Amino acid sequence: MPIFLTASTVHLPNLISDLGLILVTAAIAVLIFRILKQPLVLGYLVAGFLAGSEFDFFPTVKDMNSVKVWAEIGVIFLLFSLGLEFSFKKLMKVGGTASITALTQIITMVALGYFVGQMMDWGKMNSLFLGVILSISSTTIILKTFDELGVKTQKFAGNVIGALIVQDILAILMMVLLSTVAVSQQFSGSELIQSVLKLVFFLTIWFVAGIFFIPTLLKKAKHLLTDEMLLIVSLALCLLMVLFAANVGFSPALGAFIMGSIIAETTQAEHIEHLVKPVKDLFGAVFFVSVGMLIDPEMLLKYAFPVGILTLVVILGQSLSSTIGALLSGQPLKQSIQTGMSLSQIGEFSFIIATLGMTLNVTSDFLYPIVVAVSAITTFTTPFMVKFSTPLSIFLEKKLPRRWVKKIERYSANTEAIKSVSTWQIVLKAYLTQVIIHSIIIVAIILLSSKYILPLVEDSRFGNAIAALITVVILSPFLWALSLRRVAVEQVQELMQVRKYQGPIIVLVFFRIALTLFYFGFVLNEFFSPVIAIIALVIGIVSYILFPKKLHSFYNKIEGHFLKNFNDREITKQANKRQNVLSPWDGHMADLIIAKESNLAGKTLEELKIREQFGINIASIKRGDVTINIPIRTERLFPGDEINIIGTDEQVKLFKNFLDKHEIDEPEAFIKEDIILQQLELKNRVCIGKSIRESQIREKTHGIIVGIERNGKRILNPESHWILESDDILWIAGDRKKINEFLKG
Repeated sequence: MPIFLTASTVHLPNLISDLGLILVTAAIAVLIFRILKQPLVLGYLVAGFLAGSEFDFFPTVKDMNSVKVWAEIGVIFLLFSLGLEFSFKKLMKVGGTASITALTQIITMVALGYFVGQMMDWGKMNSLFLGVILSISSTTIILKTFDELGVKTQKFAGNVIGALIVQDILAILMMVLLSTVAVSQQFSGSELIQSVLKLVFFLTIWFVAGIFFIPTLLKKAKHLLTDEMLLIVSLALCLLMVLFAANVGFSPALGAFIMGSIIAETTQAEHIEHLVKPVKDLFGAVFFVSVGMLIDPEMLLKYAFPVGILTLVVILGQSLSSTIGALLSGQPLKQSIQTGMSLSQIGEFSFIIATLGMTLNVTSDFLYPIVVAVSAITTFTTPFMVKFSTPLSIFLEKKLPRRWVKKIERYSANTEAIKSVSTWQIVLKAYLTQVIIHSIIIVAIILLSSKYILPLVEDSRFGNAIAALITVVILSPFLWALSLRRVAVEQVQELMQVRKYQGPIIVLVFFRIALTLFYFGFVLNEFFSPVIAIIALVIGIVSYILFPKKLHSFYNKIEGHFLKNFNDREITKQANKRQNVLSPWDGHMADLIIAKESNLAGKTLEELKIREQFGINIASIKRGDVTINIPIRTERLFPGDEINIIGTDEQVKLFKNFLDKHEIDEPEAFIKEDIILQQLELKNRVCIGKSIRESQIREKTHGIIVGIERNGKRILNPESHWILESDDILWIAGDRKKINEFLKG
């Protein structure tokens, strides 16, 4: 007989019911705030506020502990996704402008936030956390605002995005430092330095090891990884790094961010980012809803004055400090003001740092809802600040003393002109990088050997000797690189030609050798007595002298593998750009037939606006035995015409659907052999400096220029007045024979 499930026999766990409530409220909030054209983050906060325990007329969450677990998972995936968008190469490309802007802003706001907290008598720890919370702008809100206002392509937007990248890195660093301070409950300079050194050590090891192994793993298993498996592998790597970070005393969020930034250097970064996005959105929604649940209306009313004060501090402080930072970096007055006013809010990182304070039990209960309220207000004001930045900059340029404006312009011009780097700077940077990276790798290998290799063999008769031998063999290429590998060769040779520079260069070389000997002796002393260590040291030096080429070759293989993985993503992108396929934009040729009963028949190409609507080009029209190559805009379409088009799969599909609305017959698709799409590089050609019309390329090739690549950018359907430059790459559709004759000419 059938079994009917009743409420008495079925129990729904609180975890599931609470998660269901969170997602339902989040979904409703998303729809409402989408209609209102407001940031979704605010919708999540409002949803959490309504689903919290303060409102009895709405269903409320039963178990806040389970919600906190979901929220922690949300933070992990948010930071993982942020790492996927980050990439270490972006940081290296940011440059001094964004770095100076971000550093000026953060230092100023941390000091200002701490001062305001102390003025309100909130205590040192609350004030310190407050300063850090107020110093980090919201990447999510800014990018969304830029998209909505259409300013993402403006120059100041690039400076803002660069500053946000630097802020994200510094935010991670400050989270580590705050954790250290929270545990020790004191501002010890030595402990902070130790924390920074520990962070640099582990970041370097994780990054080097991650880049060395993970891209290779993903590449080797590429043919085995479906989308489902790739998602599982990516999340598994993320959580594995989370475990590593937690075990060495760092926050799980740091581990997630690091793994994301490592995967960002692989060729599958975009694909993984696409797969992870739904997971990130899901748990991110849970996190922001949980943030809203912690808002206490009574506490907000009680602390309404501090909320107002901190809102003004964020808007004015962020704007002024970022503007000053941009000016110091050499940006013009207008761009500096635009940059400063764009960064005048706090967001997701502030929530995460506030959550960290609550987790560590070092901040008061009132701080969290205050931060949420300030974030909500500044989120609303951000679009208005961005819009108002341009009029304000124009106003200030008129009202400020003329000599001030002139000095700013002169300073900006001089800063832009400073591009040269001295030879000594290059040499010192190369030597310093060589010493730091290889020292960290060597120390890491020694620590791993003493922790894992030695315990395995120490019970045997020659356990120490075996462990030492394995360790030295593993270390040998890195010891060689630290001591003898030549770096900045041309610059060193240039300096060695000057007598006064020979001594410092020799000192640098001997320092590297001495450091290598120290590491070598340290390893041997760990496993043997000092006497045996000295004997082994002599043997090691002799081996170095006898087998330098083998060590050199082995190290080059290791370094080559690392650099290949590190640069593989960019190399693949460049290869795809330059690939000699039918079209640089994954385009192809296809033929479609104008049906006999089509209402498009009789209309000109100009009237149909096919190129403007769909982005495709008509290469030829076949009408019976007559073929019209590269038809002009006044050419008409007739029933039964076979039109040869050039476009991407999506463009061809859209155009086919357009024809289907007007045609009865089913179009046929085939490839024409006499019409081709060909790549042409303009180097050393007579048409350089002329417009497309003046170059007569159309007449000579019986073709049409459908696209131009210039400085990595793509220009589709260029106008006839477009001036051709020497590095341009043209894509011409036309008669195969004529194009080949033109290429040979």
